[in-house]
Amino acid sequence: MFGSDSGFAARVKAVLGPTNTGKTHLAIERLLAHASGIIGFPLRLLARENYDRMVARKGARHVALITGEEKIIPPDARWFSCTVEAMPLDRKAEFVAVDEIQLCADPDRGHVFTDRLLHARGMVETMFLGAETIAPLIRRLVPSAQIETRPRLSQLSYAGPAKLVRLPPRTAVVAFSAAEIYALAELIRRRKGGCAVVMGRLSPRTRNAQVALYQEREVDFLVATDAIGMGLNMNVDHVAFAGLGKFDGHRPRRLAASEVGQIAGRAGRGMKDGTFGTTTECPPIPEDVVAAVEAHNFDSLEMLCWRNSDLDFGSLDGLLDSLNAPPPRPGLMRGNEASDLETLTALSRDPDIRKLAHGRRRMRLLWDACQIPDFRKLADDTHARLCARVFGHVATDTTLPTDWLAAQIAGLDRADGDIDTLMQRLSGVRVWSYIAARSDWVKDSPHWQARAREVEDKLSDALHESLTSRFVDRRSAHLMRRLEEADGQELLSAVTRRGEVVVEGHDVGHIEGFGFIPDPTAVGDEKKLVLRAARRALRAEMPRRVGMLEQASDDAFALTADHRITWDGVPVARLVRGAVPLRPRVQVLDSEFLDGAERERVRGRLQSWVDGQVRADLAPLFAAETLARDNPALRGPLHRLMESLGLIPGVDEETLAPDLRSGLRKLGVRSGRFALFMPVLMKPRATAMRARLWAVHRGVSVPVLPNPALVSVPADQPDWPAGFAAISGWVDAGPILLRLDIAEKIAGELGYQSRRGPTALPSGLASRFAIKGDLLPVVLRQLGFRVLPAAGLAPGEQGPPAPAMLTPLRRRRPVTEAPEPIKIGGGPFAALAALKRGGAR
Repeated sequence: MFGSDSGFAARVKAVLGPTNTGKTHLAIERLLAHASGIIGFPLRLLARENYDRMVARKGARHVALITGEEKIIPPDARWFSCTVEAMPLDRKAEFVAVDEIQLCADPDRGHVFTDRLLHARGMVETMFLGAETIAPLIRRLVPSAQIETRPRLSQLSYAGPAKLVRLPPRTAVVAFSAAEIYALAELIRRRKGGCAVVMGRLSPRTRNAQVALYQEREVDFLVATDAIGMGLNMNVDHVAFAGLGKFDGHRPRRLAASEVGQIAGRAGRGMKDGTFGTTTECPPIPEDVVAAVEAHNFDSLEMLCWRNSDLDFGSLDGLLDSLNAPPPRPGLMRGNEASDLETLTALSRDPDIRKLAHGRRRMRLLWDACQIPDFRKLADDTHARLCARVFGHVATDTTLPTDWLAAQIAGLDRADGDIDTLMQRLSGVRVWSYIAARSDWVKDSPHWQARAREVEDKLSDALHESLTSRFVDRRSAHLMRRLEEADGQELLSAVTRRGEVVVEGHDVGHIEGFGFIPDPTAVGDEKKLVLRAARRALRAEMPRRVGMLEQASDDAFALTADHRITWDGVPVARLVRGAVPLRPRVQVLDSEFLDGAERERVRGRLQSWVDGQVRADLAPLFAAETLARDNPALRGPLHRLMESLGLIPGVDEETLAPDLRSGLRKLGVRSGRFALFMPVLMKPRATAMRARLWAVHRGVSVPVLPNPALVSVPADQPDWPAGFAAISGWVDAGPILLRLDIAEKIAGELGYQSRRGPTALPSGLASRFAIKGDLLPVVLRQLGFRVLPAAGLAPGEQGPPAPAMLTPLRRRRPVTEAPEPIKIGGGPFAALAALKRGGAR
């Protein structure tokens, strides 16, 4: 199949044109139309992709795959899909094709493509596919070639610069370093939900999986190196350059116009037009480059890279000389020194290698070992030492030691580590895949190929998962796409019994009352997206929940210390000051999901519940107020008592006339020494409600009430607001606060006992107050009594000593500075009471 062009009458054809012209499709059709054929691709990925396509057409038993790392060659194989380097040189075929033939000018790999251009021929037909830039040199070097140019099927136009966040869906962002790729991918994940990542160092399996994420619309963005510019046929509408320069392995340089065109040409496939532009901090593309890309008109190649393929295997120096031979004709030049030649040059300095490399067979073996691809690119002599060891084993032992081969592959069989670590291991296993594919070096080559493939697949899957977990938020990407597609329509959503909100199969947060709490993992732009999706999804849910609240039993509601009303444990409203203390208002908590009518329905239900709770807990007060309506004399005191939540501190027995006190007593109201109050409202439940209503009216949280079993507490209660002790039923007794009902009871007993004069101090009085004995005189004095110390026996007197005596104070001073009762200023009954007080004076 290989020979000079002049010796063949077979047709040689060059099909040239920009991207998206159907060149590869044409070549595959021509290949399969012949009885046998070989096609060479620039990438292993493309060879594998087209191998699968050919198998689908012709069956696996007739199609072969040959790349550096993979060899699938059935006995009946007739059609071969290969990388250009791996095209079988010794096999005759009716049809031969080479894709991307313009890579003849590539300084690193160009010599291989040039060799195929000059020497690879099919017995019936030969086809070269590539860019029009190579046309003049094909005419000069292969004068018999027929050149056919093809126009692009769609238009490619310049869209100018755009911010990353404003790039349209189905965009490929192109950068030229791993650091840039990671930074761009992370930014797109935060702003757009995620992206697929394509880099030259990815294995075909990982690259295919990442491309599938994009093609299947799990993400709408792709971040890639210039590897995207060759053979990756995807549905890209726009290509955005994040830079216009790259490091080509030897030096930093700007992209040539043809390179910009090759990459930009990924936009627009089939008959669909595409656009290209710049993003981030990339400067605008020069006008002349834009014009060249849009017109697909680039400067023609002037030179092709060449390296001698007619090698001298007589000696090591002769081999080096033949590899360094100058080009034999105009239009050809030497490219960069390839890694195989660098390795051979390095090994030629090793005396042991020189000693071992004698004879043509071993010289060929040494050159084959030096051609092991340097996928790892470690920038040291690691690769050269590996090639030397392979050569040494095969030259002396015929094959590689199985234990060594197994250990090398096993050492890479680890799926832990970050993205860069996994990519480095993948590079390593690709080297061993290449070695394992050499059946002349390895015992049981199919087994070791399978073992290397197993490890490569494992690492590839782990790398894909790492890239996806780091740079793809499937939830955000899916929701963003569905929000755009739905265009105002309802999203597929559900709310679980626990209040979890699921939109289009993704958990986005949960409902608390009538509010939506986004998933805490969603931050920044992702949180905004989740909220946007929730708003659309909860349009029907919130009216349903309003109905549920209206139908809920009273047991579903509760009050918190800060006056929030909870529904099934979740705050939905708060109590605020009302027109009167006994009627606090309900204010529904803010919710963007409730309209005015729904908010009023919620407020009405909760107001009804609150009013019911107040009436239930303070039922005796409301009953007394109803009975007093028909008695003008009682209406005033009952109205004041209602305003003061059932207790008016500082109003004692002497304030009211006896007949009025008698009427109040029949209503359950007691006019005591320290307050006008209803004893039944001193019970724990009523006390708690009165404390809450007082706190709501004052705008403070409900103070913590003492244990109902206590009869006294220390006077210093720092958490109680001023006036709370008196209104909640505690009497100031100096160092302590005494429960009102206990104070009234004991003071009444003592007053009765001392009504005719001093009386003996009752025993056990301190324990009834739950205080120490030394505090008793002070406490009693606050209650209106004075303790007379016991007088000792006079000299000569016998008998028990006289006890301490108790006498009422002649003029009892006010027991407490009682706060003004809660009342409505200007109320008619309040004015009437004031007039009565003035008349009494």
